[in-house]
Amino acid sequence: MLIRIPAPHEPVSSEITPRAVYLNRRTALAGLGLAAASPLALAQSAPGGGKLAKLPGARSAAAGAVVLDKPTSYADASSYNNFYEFGTDKSDPAARAHTLKTRPWTVVIEGECAKPGRYDIDALLKLSAMEERIYRLRCVEGWSMVIPWVGYSLSELIKRAEPTGKAKFVEFTTLADRAQMPGLRSGVLDWPYVEALRMDEAMHPLALLTFGMYGEVLPNQNGAPVRIVLPWKYGFKSAKSIVKIRFVEKQPVSSWEQSAPQEYGFYSNVNPGVAHPRWSQASERRIGEDGLFAKKRPTLMFNGYEAQVGQLYAGMDLKRNF
Repeated sequence: MLIRIPAPHEPVSSEITPRAVYLNRRTALAGLGLAAASPLALAQSAPGGGKLAKLPGARSAAAGAVVLDKPTSYADASSYNNFYEFGTDKSDPAARAHTLKTRPWTVVIEGECAKPGRYDIDALLKLSAMEERIYRLRCVEGWSMVIPWVGYSLSELIKRAEPTGKAKFVEFTTLADRAQMPGLRSGVLDWPYVEALRMDEAMHPLALLTFGMYGEVLPNQNGAPVRIVLPWKYGFKSAKSIVKIRFVEKQPVSSWEQSAPQEYGFYSNVNPGVAHPRWSQASERRIGEDGLFAKKRPTLMFNGYEAQVGQLYAGMDLKRNF
């Protein structure tokens, strides 16, 4: 009987991957979490919750609109939220926001513009082609996420309103309805919630008028049915559940600026060099990464979008204009 002895360079049979396993290798890699090692894999959106209406968008080609960071899980992004209209605890919005009715819904456009009006939410949805953008989100409390948002540039809506030469700022107002929002019974802020941007900030391509995330419409707790997302600013600048957009000549006083001006400035750009009076902003904890014991990562200037937005603040004292 002949016994074949393999050459030194040949693998032994025990080292050869079975054909069935090889053919199913992508599934096996995904199960082990190894597929995410590729930058292209990291850019793939995390799946949505599967319970809300689909809202797909083509992957955006705008500079800086897609980061390669691994997306936060939908479960984390939809359960750990700041939305004080539903309570101050991070779990309150997910537990209580089911009371929010997002249909019918209108957004009023007014102030210094040639074409004021009232937009139905479904008209807003059809105003421009939807894009998916994977943005970092940094909150002033020291935590961050990476979320695939769906929407289009806020500038598309602003251009249709035709702001006049007097319009220097854009002010956003959130719904304030005590019947739907139990958090309004608290005195933590002077309701309704108001935020604002300088006109050039609002017109920047990365400023997103947002209707969905993870390929689905926004969950109530994340600001349904329409919100702003500004990836280079702290999260509280991105007004949720918007009912009014107003163009004004003088700089508005935003809600947190009014409540605690020594802690929350008008610009609120992510800046590791400007500490909050009660904690440092030099590092952050990415939600979903090994819980409270995760190693913190250094905070990036403008949340990593300095190349795209840094020119908006050229020559400004960013410690005084915080």
